[in-house]
Amino acid sequence: MLFPDLIKLTTSSFLSYRMRSFLTGLGIAIGITAVILLTSIGEGLHQFVLAEFSQFGTNIITVQPGKTQTHGGNVGVIGSVRPLSLDDADALRHLPYVENVNPSLMGNAEVRVNGKTRRITVFGEGHDFAKAFTMKVQSGTFWPDEDNEQARAVVVLGAKVSKELYAGQNPLGSYLRVGGQRYQVIGVMEPKGQVLGLDLDDTVFIPAARAMELLNRPGLIEMQVSYRASADVNMVIRAITERLKERHGSEDFTIISQEQALEVLSSVLDVLTFAVGALGGISLLVGAVGILTIMTMAVTERTSEIGLLRALGAQERQVLTLFLGEAMLLSALGGLAGLAMGVGIAQGLHLIFPALPVHTPWLFAVVAELTAISIGLAAGVTPAMRAARLDPVEALHTE
Repeated sequence: MLFPDLIKLTTSSFLSYRMRSFLTGLGIAIGITAVILLTSIGEGLHQFVLAEFSQFGTNIITVQPGKTQTHGGNVGVIGSVRPLSLDDADALRHLPYVENVNPSLMGNAEVRVNGKTRRITVFGEGHDFAKAFTMKVQSGTFWPDEDNEQARAVVVLGAKVSKELYAGQNPLGSYLRVGGQRYQVIGVMEPKGQVLGLDLDDTVFIPAARAMELLNRPGLIEMQVSYRASADVNMVIRAITERLKERHGSEDFTIISQEQALEVLSSVLDVLTFAVGALGGISLLVGAVGILTIMTMAVTERTSEIGLLRALGAQERQVLTLFLGEAMLLSALGGLAGLAMGVGIAQGLHLIFPALPVHTPWLFAVVAELTAISIGLAAGVTPAMRAARLDPVEALHTE
């Protein structure tokens, strides 16, 4: 059987039974659409979250008070937690490969100026904050390196706070009250936007020592340590651990590197993307059943045609190839239609809802199309083998 004849015979059933072929292909198309749509949203969320976490850099180590993991022993000894202090932060600044150390606190307080009052998020930060997180001051400056015990009552405004409280006027040098205390404005941060739901522009930044007093905190919430990109993160973690154990007497703190956090987060998001893709893939089973049904019906309706082909000398292998080709072509066309619909719907949702991150991974698209063809092949095997094994004489008698 010549290849052009094979193509002609393969497509003849589509033309003869257009509606049935369309509905069968539609089953595959809907399945592929669901897979592409769900994986596009899942991959978009994946990239969005990773970008949010890594926009401040990946060479950052976070130190938090309290040990999240214990290994037995006296609970009273392990359970005693010493708060992280500003002196701890100063001690870490002298370690090898450490570039910046930022003591950090966070809370809420009322801000009042010119008869306007707002309750906003207050960050207590060290003088290395802007350098550690690669954040820039739009006007003015961040507070200078000075003694923690003598930290001045100065404040740096977020871009949104400056705009709403001062209505376009220059706030530098003016005074406002944060939690009832008088602070002088020395800087305004560049717009940063939201990071994981927290609006960094709708905040104020004050020295960590002042924040501990204002928020009535005995210690820091955490410390962020930035290190040289060329340094080994495990070596830096060991140095931090040894220095803090010397000061605290025990390991009553938790160290998390940005790399470790991103690896864990990435693995969780990968599982999530795979899970939503698998849910969409279930609908492909419906398409497989449709192909199995139409090919079984085709064998029954075309028994005499099969008998004629066998009588003219067509081998079992050629008849098998003919029916498998029909199943694979039907599923391939349905898969291509599903790819087009899935990508179109995903991009349409992004246009309607710009905040929804959407990214279509082309690897998933290729795998989805190959899956559709494989489903057509698998679903068409049984009917194709049945057609190939028909006795030519008995098949001709059905006419």
